[in-house]
This record gives sequence, structure tokens and C-alpha cells, in this order.
Amino acid sequence: MTTRSKSINLFLMDGTPNGRIKSTLSNWTGVAYKIPRTELEKCKGRNDLTQSGVYFLFGTSDESGENIVYIGQAGVRKNGEGILYRLLEHKRNPNKDYWTEAVVFTTSNNSFGPTEISYLENRFCALASEAKRYTVKNANDPTPGNITEEKESELEEFIDYSRIVMGTLGYKVFEKLTATKLSFSEPTAMSNDGLLLYLKRKSRKSGLIIEASCKQTNEGFVVLKGSRIEIINSESVPPGVKDIRKKATIDQNGILQEDTLFRSPSYAAAFVIGGHANGLTEWKTADGKTLKEIENNGDLQI
Repeated sequence: MTTRSKSINLFLMDGTPNGRIKSTLSNWTGVAYKIPRTELEKCKGRNDLTQSGVYFLFGTSDESGENIVYIGQAGVRKNGEGILYRLLEHKRNPNKDYWTEAVVFTTSNNSFGPTEISYLENRFCALASEAKRYTVKNANDPTPGNITEEKESELEEFIDYSRIVMGTLGYKVFEKLTATKLSFSEPTAMSNDGLLLYLKRKSRKSGLIIEASCKQTNEGFVVLKGSRIEIINSESVPPGVKDIRKKATIDQNGILQEDTLFRSPSYAAAFVIGGHANGLTEWKTADGKTLKEIENNGDLQI
């Protein structure tokens, strides 16, 4: 199915790209806000932020450096307060001092009730967990609630639009590194979301047959889950790659357990072999063309 073009309106409420942003999308009843933690008080008096909705608290772990997110819902209270009030509560909570920015989803027609926001919170948490871009801080799995199939269809459409807006606001919390999983023997050079590349060699250090697959995407080079990685580091391994290898989930047989993103082909190759590498010549297509040959010939299309 062909993906249609979209028109998104971004209103810079403070006149700067680092301030508050209101986002709407053509033919969508949803409204999204991106609000820095330091600017929450400026949002007082906005009627749509006194409504029900779902919110995301984004931050970075000081310990691990990992991206983290907390996903919650806020209903309208007896005092008439809604989403903004809940965000201000989180700001005062010492256990949630890690977040620096919030993204909020509500509607222009105030159509969300308890059932709708429970379903959205559940689905957003599931999508974020599946994507594995962020560590989801929710302690418990939110309940989806009981909804009709008609309402489910309506809310899934809302989710589809929300994913587009979230990515536009700079957070790829719902986007997997790669949309498909392919084996080393996959004969096709191109998939629908990137160029497929392969690296195979026998390791002198461990004696293992190193056999990795990689996909070049618009973000960089993703070494795919299931690749066999060298388990012993050489002295020539770049320090940054060495740290990533230490943190990566690799089993005792050297099998990578998760997709891993790199910005350059050489760092991706160094990660695989555990030493210095020239990614332009190490990574090849299934028919033996190096990445360097492809780029020189202008055959690369993502």
C-alpha cells in the first residue's frame, strides 16, 4: 500500500524551536503538544490542556545514558483540571526527576473519556516496548479497558496519526530500527526499508565463523539481530565500539540478540569483528558488491 503524503502544522508557541510546540494534522481531531519541563507553568489557562489525554515524559538516564520514557493518562478531575495538572504533579515528584520534556495527546473536540485514554495508554506502551528505542519506565502494564470494535477502529486511526506526529516532533519512540528481519542468506539486495549488506569471515581470534547482516537505513547502519559476532576484542577496536559491545546483548555463542544502530559502516563492521575495520569494503551485498562500489556507481537508494 502506498504511503500518502501528509500536511502537519507546527506552531512554535514561544517563537523558538526549543520552546513549546503545538501540532495538528489535516483531517485529524487530535492535538499534540511538546512542552519542555521548564515551560509547564506557561501552559496554564489553555483549555485543551484541562481535558483528558495521554502524555509521555522523555528523559535520559544519568547512570546508563539510555533514553527513557514514562507513558501515562490523565482524566478530568472534579476541580476541572486534566493533563496539565497531572504533568505539574510529576514535576513535583522527586521520583520522576529524570524527564526534561513532555509530549501530550488530546483532542480538539474534548472527546476522550476514561475508556479511550486507558486504551491509548495501553497501546502506546505496547508500541514503545516493541520498538525498543526507549526504556519504558511504567512499573505496571496499563489495562486496555473494554471497548467496542467500532471504537477500537477509531482509536487505532488516532494512534496511526499520533505516530506520525510523534516522529515529526523528534521522538522515534514507536519506530523500530528495521521493519523487517532477514537472514544472512537473503538473496535480495534491497528491502522496502533499506539496503541489505553482509559480512562473513573466519575469526583468527576465536575460530568462529563471523556472519553478520546489516541494513542501511536513513538513520545509519543497523546490525541485525541474529548476526554472529566476534566475542573477543582486538586492541585496535575503537573505544566507542568497545563500549557498545560491552553493553550489547550477545549470547555465549556470539549471537546478537537485538538490532543495533551505528552511524557509520566502519563502526558497524568494527562492532561485528571486534577490531578496526573499513566498512565500505567489509560490507557487501548478496551478489558480492562492496558498499564502496555501490556508492561509487550511484546505485544506492533508500
